[in-house]
Amino acid sequence: MKKVILIDDEAAGRKLIKEYLADFPDLVLLAEANNGVDAVREINKFKPDLIFLDIQMPGMTGFEVLTHLEEIPQVIFSTAYDQYAMKAFEVHAVDYLLKPYTKERFAQAVSKLGMGTEKVASLTDSLLMEQKQYPRRVLVQHHKKMITLATADIDWIEAYGDYSKIHVGDDQYLSNYGISVLEEKMDPNEFVRVHRSSIVNLKAVAELQKYGKSFDIRLRSGERVRVSRGYAERIKELML
Repeated sequence: MKKVILIDDEAAGRKLIKEYLADFPDLVLLAEANNGVDAVREINKFKPDLIFLDIQMPGMTGFEVLTHLEEIPQVIFSTAYDQYAMKAFEVHAVDYLLKPYTKERFAQAVSKLGMGTEKVASLTDSLLMEQKQYPRRVLVQHHKKMITLATADIDWIEAYGDYSKIHVGDDQYLSNYGISVLEEKMDPNEFVRVHRSSIVNLKAVAELQKYGKSFDIRLRSGERVRVSRGYAERIKELML
């Protein structure tokens, strides 16, 4: 069984998909939305396996919806605007249904659902990191799922070979980006490099402790992060 949410600003579009879904009892419709804001709320509430997603909608576009999701589902775009087709395939949706479409074309799209979420996750990651402002969410791996974390919840970031570990309380998540890339992407007023292997969220700092000529940062989680000499002056300016 796959949990499904349907997002389309036109009632006729939602009705058609519901009719076609009747031929697929393993696809269980949990909720509907007719705008981008409600779509984000329903998707984050139900954590579906699959969403049928319109692109041009009130509130935010379908592409923008993806940047606000906590977990990344499979996506089949459904829209009347063919100018988005190329971008939809560039962002690795399962399929792109151009209205009006037949029951056979719908079935063809559903037949592709075994592809997994990796490509949609790649899209979401690109959309998040290419925002003009500093990203407010980042894509990470959690067990077998790809999820997004609010950057405000991050305590610190640790270098992990070519990747990074993101620490949130007692939990750790793997990012595909190296620590230098994340340093460049994050808001420098909030995230500061304190060691070649560490970046801390200043809002997560509970205390700056001095040991001789060295400093440690104690975070709100209770973890301690060493400050290397090369970054000590910057931290003192910000914290003292």
